Amino acid sequence: MFGSGAESGHENSAISGTVLIPTRFVWPYGGRRVYLSGSFTRWSEHIPMSPIEGCPSVFQVIWSLAPGYHQFKFFVDGDWRHDDHQPFVSGNYGVVNTIFLPREPDMVPAVFSSDAPGGSNMDLDNDPFPRGEVIPRISEGDLDVSRHRISEFLSAHTAYELLPESGKVIALDINLPVKQAFHTLYEQGIPVAPLWDFCKGQFVGVLSALDFILILRELGNHGSNLTEEELETHTISAWKEGKLHLNRQIDGSGRLCPRPLVHAGPYDSLKDVALKILQNKVATVPIIHSPSQDGSFPQLLHLASLSGILKCICRHFRHSPSSLPILQQPICSIPLGTWVPKIGESNGQPFAMLRPNASLGAALSLLVQAEVSSIPIVDDNDSLLDIYSRSDITALAKDRAYAQIHLDNMSIHQALQLGQDANAPYGLINGQRCQMCLRSDPLHKVMERLANPGVRRLVIVEAGSKRVEGVISLSDVSRFLLG
Repeated sequence: MFGSGAESGHENSAISGTVLIPTRFVWPYGGRRVYLSGSFTRWSEHIPMSPIEGCPSVFQVIWSLAPGYHQFKFFVDGDWRHDDHQPFVSGNYGVVNTIFLPREPDMVPAVFSSDAPGGSNMDLDNDPFPRGEVIPRISEGDLDVSRHRISEFLSAHTAYELLPESGKVIALDINLPVKQAFHTLYEQGIPVAPLWDFCKGQFVGVLSALDFILILRELGNHGSNLTEEELETHTISAWKEGKLHLNRQIDGSGRLCPRPLVHAGPYDSLKDVALKILQNKVATVPIIHSPSQDGSFPQLLHLASLSGILKCICRHFRHSPSSLPILQQPICSIPLGTWVPKIGESNGQPFAMLRPNASLGAALSLLVQAEVSSIPIVDDNDSLLDIYSRSDITALAKDRAYAQIHLDNMSIHQALQLGQDANAPYGLINGQRCQMCLRSDPLHKVMERLANPGVRRLVIVEAGSKRVEGVISLSDVSRFLLG
């Protein structure tokens, strides 16, 4: 499969004039004779590796590489080997290790571990896959193996494992005034709360940020019967009934039928919980336990989300990355997320972005009509400035701002400032709100970021310019992993 050529020298096949980067390769698993070969030698040259003084089982060599993407393997005592603890993919030469080198490196990279520390928003100034460069693709076999192992893990673990050691879950009485519920969500910093019906003795639904978006749009509708004054007494129950009329949810007999509460039990599998969230297009699923077979006296234990399930996956496979070959794949090489259509693409899915001076009313309409949970806010060059999410609507509860503004007269920038420090400089990306990644980032880094509490999506940006290229959400990753 591989040719044998010269065994020494530090000249490789890089184009003349390209800046070469000294790169250290390490084989820490022993052997008598160890060689390195790869795409940078056109797989025709074996580079001898030497044992480190004092560590005879660890071999190393420093070789100069051109910036970009490279594949390599080790030739150990006559056998071709790859290192499971370094990034790897399946290619034309079997399973091979990979390395990405930025255009302007700050140091000599050491190829030893795939768990290199990253910044809070990863490295957004260097892209190891420049435009036009060949991107590695994962095989169908490796994809099927990864999905099968994830499915097995999720099927063998239950929702009980999502429960924190301590914490609180807030539920709202369905007869609570909408205005009070609005303020409660804002003060508690939560986007959703289960609803309790005292008369029925059970949980009957959830109140979410989307409800408040629809309520504010109704307030702005001159033909609406709902006024700001009525929010003082208008109950959640009354709103939910009115929402049925808005959505025209009518059964076969012509009667309005409320949507049943999507929930799970503590002993349901993580896979079942994830599928309930995805199939019903909800952000959370209440974990409810009843000590009685008839379901009476239900106990609300937790609000399960995809981020908690993704965290379980990351924690379980962190020390055995080789069992999931897909984790090392760059996100641009797999069908994941929503991307800005390229020039000339007529069938691309529309991608929603807004300028900061667009009206809040336009943003809310886009969130509802496009059925998206967030909208990137960009400048005239489409570079990311901020992001407006459904949950940001609760900021209007601050100082009763919703009663003092008109949705079409308030800009997105003004709305975002309600929930932020008024002294924060405009035009600077809020690192806590705008979680970003590059098209070249491997899937495991994206998963680890999305597993953090409060992170629902990552905005894919172009290195350096921060120009928006797409969005990857929790549901995108979960659907892809579950197949």
